[in-house]
Amino acid sequence: MPLIPRILELAPELTAWRRDLHAHPETAFQEVRTAALVAERLRQFGCDAVHTGLARTGVVGVLQAGRSPRRIGLRADMDALHLSEANGFAHRSTDPQRMHACGHDGHTVMLLGAARYLAETRRFNGTVVLIFQPAEENEGGGRQMVEEGLFERFPVDAVYGLHNWPGLAVGRFAIRSGPMMAGCDSLEILVRGRGCHAAMPEEGIDPIAAGAALVQALHTIVSRRVAPSDAAVLSLTQFHAGDTWNVIPQEAVLRGSLRYFDPALRNRLHEQIRAMVAGVAAAHGAKAQLRLIEGYPPTLNRPEQAAAAAAAMAAVVGEAQVERERPPTMGAEDFAYMLQARPGAYGWIGNGPGEGGCLLHNPRYDFNDAILPIGASYWATLVERELAMTPAAPAAAAARPPTPWRAPPGPG
Repeated sequence: MPLIPRILELAPELTAWRRDLHAHPETAFQEVRTAALVAERLRQFGCDAVHTGLARTGVVGVLQAGRSPRRIGLRADMDALHLSEANGFAHRSTDPQRMHACGHDGHTVMLLGAARYLAETRRFNGTVVLIFQPAEENEGGGRQMVEEGLFERFPVDAVYGLHNWPGLAVGRFAIRSGPMMAGCDSLEILVRGRGCHAAMPEEGIDPIAAGAALVQALHTIVSRRVAPSDAAVLSLTQFHAGDTWNVIPQEAVLRGSLRYFDPALRNRLHEQIRAMVAGVAAAHGAKAQLRLIEGYPPTLNRPEQAAAAAAAMAAVVGEAQVERERPPTMGAEDFAYMLQARPGAYGWIGNGPGEGGCLLHNPRYDFNDAILPIGASYWATLVERELAMTPAAPAAAAARPPTPWRAPPGPG
């Protein structure tokens, strides 16, 4: 596996950085310590510019070499989750209510490792924009960075993202052209009835019965209103009503999630949900108030950038280790906002078996430190390929020799 020799040398240091971040998780827009460490290291590496404060806690580093006007953006997310960690290793979270359960600590460090190498070698011709994004989990930090002028202040020709993926073997990557991850909307339904004694239901209007009928009816929309060749998921995930045994309550609240790839299908689903909610509530004599909450759009890879990313992945791990047509997932990702603003692609790096609870958003998850040099090598290779030196470039920029890959010590 031809990883970059200098990045392999850095593997123990990268592991120490990653475990430090894991032990000190910070959630959306609270990534103060994390952002400070990122900015400090970028300055230590010799970045040409380091900017802080975009989307409150975002950090952007800039590296330049040569005279080419070409510019490439690389993005890593930094935030943790509101989740209590169940692991017992030495670098477990020091915050009992927060943990890095999605691997953003590893994403941050992989990009830092690439930044250090690129700052030392400058074996590229153009500008690299290193984007360390806050608040990916639910809060739309990517959207806020774009809205605050990320790409006006730091123009790029293309932007790339990378996420670890449990269940995908170490040393493998996955990517595809088109939808990589789904769009996600939330829904909330307030069902209003008329409260009464539980022994005399005929005197009231039962919002629980209406709500239960809504659960059954809404779950038929995808199975009966969406073509099997399309993809969508509608899941009701909450049902809250009443607080005692002998009272039929006034109200019930239902909440859920809608996932899709095609925006046109999403619009049709919204119409069908509205009609279903109104009709079922009316059939029970109740009233219903529906709130559809716009979430992240689909993560859509452009063909040219997906091919460029796949080529860089193959240069690091070999063509046989790259899945170029990986089926998309119904998970959502706010890198989608950056892809709406600029061409780009988003891929996955194997984190190893998702066994023993080591899955994303699981209290026993931990990022696999063995893949830190793989991810950092991918980032650096992508830059060196997309911002290639001209034939007249110094001999020092010649292709590096392949180095056999050996995994550093895994998580403790």
